[in-house]
Amino acid sequence: MTDDSVFTKPLKAQYHTFGCKLNFAETASVADTFAKAGIPSVADGEAPDIIVVNSCSVTAEADRKCRSAIRSFNRRYPEALILVTGCYAQLKPEEVSALPGVGVVAGVNDKLALVNHALAWFEGRQQAPAVPAAKELRDFMPSCSRGDRTRYFLKVQDGCDYWCTYCTIPAARGRSRSGTIEQIVDQAKAVADSGGKEIVITGVNIGDFGHGRDDNFEDLCRALDRVEGIERYRISSIEPNLLTDSIIDFVAGSQRFMPHFHIPLQSGNDEVLALMRRRYDTALFASKIERIRRVIPDAFIGVDLIVGARGETEERYRASHDFIAGLDISHLHVFAYSERPGTRALQIEHVVSQHEKHVRSAEMIALSAAKHAAFASRFVGTTRPVLLEHSRDGHPLGGYTDNYLRVATELTPEYDNTLRPMKLVSLCDDGETLTAIPVL
Repeated sequence: MTDDSVFTKPLKAQYHTFGCKLNFAETASVADTFAKAGIPSVADGEAPDIIVVNSCSVTAEADRKCRSAIRSFNRRYPEALILVTGCYAQLKPEEVSALPGVGVVAGVNDKLALVNHALAWFEGRQQAPAVPAAKELRDFMPSCSRGDRTRYFLKVQDGCDYWCTYCTIPAARGRSRSGTIEQIVDQAKAVADSGGKEIVITGVNIGDFGHGRDDNFEDLCRALDRVEGIERYRISSIEPNLLTDSIIDFVAGSQRFMPHFHIPLQSGNDEVLALMRRRYDTALFASKIERIRRVIPDAFIGVDLIVGARGETEERYRASHDFIAGLDISHLHVFAYSERPGTRALQIEHVVSQHEKHVRSAEMIALSAAKHAAFASRFVGTTRPVLLEHSRDGHPLGGYTDNYLRVATELTPEYDNTLRPMKLVSLCDDGETLTAIPVL
């Protein structure tokens, strides 16, 4: 990029997000700060002056995808300034800064200052401040935004104190910290005022909300439940040891909190869980599933699973598979274990081959598909409320039921962001989506 080119026309930005829902929520908030500074997003077909990359580093593959994307952006838009933030930038700032086209690298807690760093770079090629060590991160960066979705994503917590042996997230995101209930309720009220109907509660370890204070995650949920205008809340991933029976019972009795849970298991074998330094065992996990099914029979229950972790022998994997096969859950989100530099998992004996990881992943994905199809089939012929979501121009709307079943409809876009009772007619060939018709 030449020094003169940036001042001959208004700056425009493009955004790319990798990783979790939390990253997507934060990117949308970053885009808001750029728009307020007079830097809109590019329209289709326009070349950006600024490319913001919100990176992920949960696996080695995530790092690779980020590097590949950055190189691709630089080849396509060689004159654009590339700003990189997120977990990959936090963990490996020197590596990221050496990538072609990268002018600014910012840590995870510096995302809302990215617009200032961009302007400083254009004015005098000034670099952003050095990325601080994660242990120095203390402040909570609020974020609540819809982006291009119908649902809003509300960040309530950041960081993690758990230090599971396979995970780099505490090193990337820092210590557990959260917003205040008052602050978060105000954000939910703003969503309601803007016409939003559904909020997904996000964070790194949301069950740890209020850590170091007198309030907790259940207190937050009860406060949000009283916000008028929001018709749906969904709790994103929550650790099983932090998913109390009281929270489950609260969701069961709430009209606004949806019958939908996402709970990380990671392994169905107690020996592997101990090697991972997880804070529960299979008995506790099974008790949570049993209680959800007892008080909320129609709940969708998604589960995170890592296959091929160090120490997962064939015998332990088989035990894990059999345990999960016996759980009354709706879906598995399967990850193949990835070696991460600096993690304590590297000290664990018994390394699973890449081929075996692939075999185990495929087996667990097949188990997930069977469970998802069985769960969805239970509701064929029933009527459930569906929040209809925008689709491409000229295409019918889709959406999700209260218990997170994806539906396809023939309704046209004027029904976007409306809640309607829908009769679930049949299960599509993908084993997940249900066709649905409105109930008049």
